[in-house]
Amino acid sequence: MTSLTFNGEVFEGNPLDVLETIANQNEWPYERAGDEEITAAVSGQWSDFHIRYFWVGEENMLQAAGMIDMRVPEDKKPAILEAINLINEQLALGHFAIWNEDNSIMFRHTHLVDEHMASTVAACEKITDAIISECDKYYPVFQFILWAGKSPQEALQAALLETVGRA
Repeated sequence: MTSLTFNGEVFEGNPLDVLETIANQNEWPYERAGDEEITAAVSGQWSDFHIRYFWVGEENMLQAAGMIDMRVPEDKKPAILEAINLINEQLALGHFAIWNEDNSIMFRHTHLVDEHMASTVAACEKITDAIISECDKYYPVFQFILWAGKSPQEALQAALLETVGRA
């Protein structure tokens, strides 16, 4: 098992240790379920959400999912899925999906960690930052569809409207 130094601490081959340190540094409540899973509660710009990380050691694979506290009713599912397709076309890292278990919206990403874990700290930070920023950025799109009855195109356009100048 390889070791990794992060902020003066040595980690022995499990990126969840790095993620636990990140959660502590950000004062996020978290729960660790052994060597395979950690869940952190994060306050976003629009809502609170949970980030679940899964470590699959045999595959050197770190999976992460930002679970937005928003349920999609069956009648809105086609519009939300269309919006997800439009959003995913724009993303360079990760993707949005609907979790079939409870119809919640999530942002997912999987990262293959190299055998020597040389980039583990940077990867954990990048994955966490991507989840937070993408969930914050696209949360209004889903809200516009679910609560305002907008089409996916209208919701995306309204949510990503950039203002120019000052009022």
